[in-house]
Amino acid sequence: MEILIKNIKKQIALFTLFLLTASVCVAQQNEEAKLIEKAGNWVAELNLNNKEKEIQVTEDISTHLIAVRNWHNSHPFDSVPAGINPVTGQPLSELDRSIIADSAMPNSVHEALMAGLKANLNDNQIEAILDKYTIGKVAFTLKGYHAIVTDLTEEEESIILKNLKEAREIAVDFKNMKQISAIFEIYKTKNEQYLNSNGRSWRQLYKDYGKRMKAEKAKKN
Repeated sequence: MEILIKNIKKQIALFTLFLLTASVCVAQQNEEAKLIEKAGNWVAELNLNNKEKEIQVTEDISTHLIAVRNWHNSHPFDSVPAGINPVTGQPLSELDRSIIADSAMPNSVHEALMAGLKANLNDNQIEAILDKYTIGKVAFTLKGYHAIVTDLTEEEESIILKNLKEAREIAVDFKNMKQISAIFEIYKTKNEQYLNSNGRSWRQLYKDYGKRMKAEKAKKN
């Protein structure tokens, strides 16, 4: 009788494990289906009018999205030991550690995406796809620079835009918007340092911008 009970418990445990595994598999399949749908929607907006290219680009993007998701899920922030930021000396945050973990994803994942896009799309179409990954942060951030630096020169804009586009391409390999925003912050700091070295004071520019915004708000009220 005791042996029978043990066998029943073992079978129940195995069945429970099977159900959990099946549930995880279904969840993963559902998430992958959503990523494939997302890729398809992005490509549809390009209006390629070429079914073969649409299928190939959708496959390239969805493969990349799934690879980023899988790497992120299998490399949680706590896979990176706690420590300090060597630049600031401050303890690494969970966001810092998640970025470190995700940045270790093989370069081949990014290279495959870019190779696929370049093989089938023109420069403007590639930029449109990269903007989808990063919800248009390049244009949004550049608009902010124009609002803060009202006399931004063409040369300054060119360098700032180059840095933002570099941030965008790096950011596509990260899973969530907190990580993407953190990548852009690195390059925003780089842009601010550039403006400072180009005879401007970012601190004063931002202070003056704040005063203008405050005055406009008071005027409206």
